[in-house]
Amino acid sequence: MFDAKKIKDNCVEWIRDFFEKNGAGCNAVVGISGGKDSSVVAALCCEALGAERVIGVLMPCGNQHDIDCSHKLCDHLGIRTHTVNIQNISDAFVASFPDSLALSEQSRINMPPRIRMTVLYAVSQSCNGRVANTCNLSEDWVGYSTRYGDAAGDFLPLSHLTVTEVKAIGHELGLPADLVEKTPIDGLCGKTDEDNLGFTYAELDRYIRTGKIENEQTKQRIDTLHERNLFKLALMPAFVPDEV
Repeated sequence: MFDAKKIKDNCVEWIRDFFEKNGAGCNAVVGISGGKDSSVVAALCCEALGAERVIGVLMPCGNQHDIDCSHKLCDHLGIRTHTVNIQNISDAFVASFPDSLALSEQSRINMPPRIRMTVLYAVSQSCNGRVANTCNLSEDWVGYSTRYGDAAGDFLPLSHLTVTEVKAIGHELGLPADLVEKTPIDGLCGKTDEDNLGFTYAELDRYIRTGKIENEQTKQRIDTLHERNLFKLALMPAFVPDEV
């Protein structure tokens, strides 16, 4: 039985310990999307460090239809915020490529998350901070993150917790229910996470924790995605010479 309060309390202590060892007095810098993951991470950091040491960074790309959710979360927690609209940066980046190189659709989709991580590190280095990675276990399991984008960061509070478990912690933290239960979307291609994945997080979470799944086709898809994604979760391979 998942004990949300116990895990929440342990995670708060872990964050506090991380900052004591890796930057006592530093601030936690969190990219705020308005979804459950960034909401839970920001709330955990507030409980661990105090709201005065948590900085929320809002990074719309042009007009973000659900930006009000990000503002609602920051107001609820009472944290400092900075808003950096990355539309001009993204447009200039694309325009910098020569006509001889046709950017693939996937490279265009992954560009904003990588720009956002650059913004987060710029804020972090300007505000004595450490960048939070807000990915959860379910996303990491099937590679639903952008390498060197949202998959980057300095500490990972949720990387061993499924979507179902993150939601439970969100409710335990007293976050607004509409933010915790908000339908997860990547904000990049106009589809929900589950539309892109081809299965629900409930199915995935159950499979991760119990190994049980009814649909064999879904099982094969999850296994294939997981195998393809393992390289993202490992340290970068490095050549080690026999002699130096």
